[in-house]
Amino acid sequence: MDIIKFSSEKKGVNDISFLDLEHAKKVREFHQSFPVYQPTPLVELNHLAQKLKIKNFFVKDESYRFGLNAFKVLGGSFAIGSYIAKRLGMDIADLPYNKMISPEIHNKLGDLTFVTATDGNHGRGVAWTANQLKQKSVVYMPKGSSLERLHNIQAENAEASITDMVYDDAVRLANSNAEKYGWVMVQDTSWEGYQDIPRWIIQGYGTMALEAYMQLPKKPTHIFIQAGVGALAGAVTGFFSNVYQGKDKPIITIVEPNTADCIFRTAKAGDGKLHFAEGDMKTIMAGLACGEPCDVGWRVLESYADYALRCEDYVAAKGMRMLGAPLDGDTRVISGESGASASGAVFEILTNDNYADMRRMLQLDENSVVLCFSTEGATDVENYLATVWDGKDSSYAK
Repeated sequence: MDIIKFSSEKKGVNDISFLDLEHAKKVREFHQSFPVYQPTPLVELNHLAQKLKIKNFFVKDESYRFGLNAFKVLGGSFAIGSYIAKRLGMDIADLPYNKMISPEIHNKLGDLTFVTATDGNHGRGVAWTANQLKQKSVVYMPKGSSLERLHNIQAENAEASITDMVYDDAVRLANSNAEKYGWVMVQDTSWEGYQDIPRWIIQGYGTMALEAYMQLPKKPTHIFIQAGVGALAGAVTGFFSNVYQGKDKPIITIVEPNTADCIFRTAKAGDGKLHFAEGDMKTIMAGLACGEPCDVGWRVLESYADYALRCEDYVAAKGMRMLGAPLDGDTRVISGESGASASGAVFEILTNDNYADMRRMLQLDENSVVLCFSTEGATDVENYLATVWDGKDSSYAK
């Protein structure tokens, strides 16, 4: 594992008011209008905290989200709802679930096709939302994507396929076809001229952050949050930097695969430009295998995140096993490879003496209250079992 501190040059400079408490409450009200809405559990792992010699270890378990086994639907649904509201000249507050899926709204909109690129969880959320609206969706998946995840998306009546492209090229394909056919692009990657929907997706993730904030019995001293393009990381960083300001703000560390480390590279360069990870980006953390940062998310991170950390696959695998086979008395969390990466990083830092300097840098000690987000359950059961039962991961060598 490698770690780097974010530059102080942009600290507190960029605007994060769109991720404040009031916006998060508005987003949650939208999600609360869905019949399937229930807050996901915040699990306190007391015995693990004792073993790690920290005060508390909390994990937000998103495997219960909307029956879709991952948090991603929060972003896709809010973005689609916000798009519809804007198109109809409405406020999202006046477009709860029952109204959004009504024949009246469908008649005003006409037939739409929503398109996206995904490793699985985001695409399933977009397809699920489109299906609820009785609209169409097209989903492109990068090469190597799980057949189980593909079939879950197709079960939502989506036209879904696995391409022969890496993730970022699949995004470009989706955008090209959106422009060609007049489809609506729903992606958390952003670029010049494409900012609204990524911003809405990031805001959509605020429901998860707000729930955790309300469930926590005490203020976290540390938050570890994983990143692909940085949309989720930006959402969590922005929300908690709004509700805990100044010296009260937790130390926030962004966790990525070492083969898909675009946030780490951009933070390390510190030159005001986005830096990409290239190649196949092979990693078991498929949901984080993204080479190009989201600039909306990045602007939050460069001003309010503290550290960027990149890790090997064995770290995520350790997190999966640690959460899936808890110490006696702790609650089991079934966490997929991307969802377990941050928890695995915490465990490795606190138990491996090779990272003693990293512990000191992060100020992790007996007074630390750590919060992680398990953003997915076993969304690819075959690979989940291969990892936790058979010890499979591409770099497990210690």
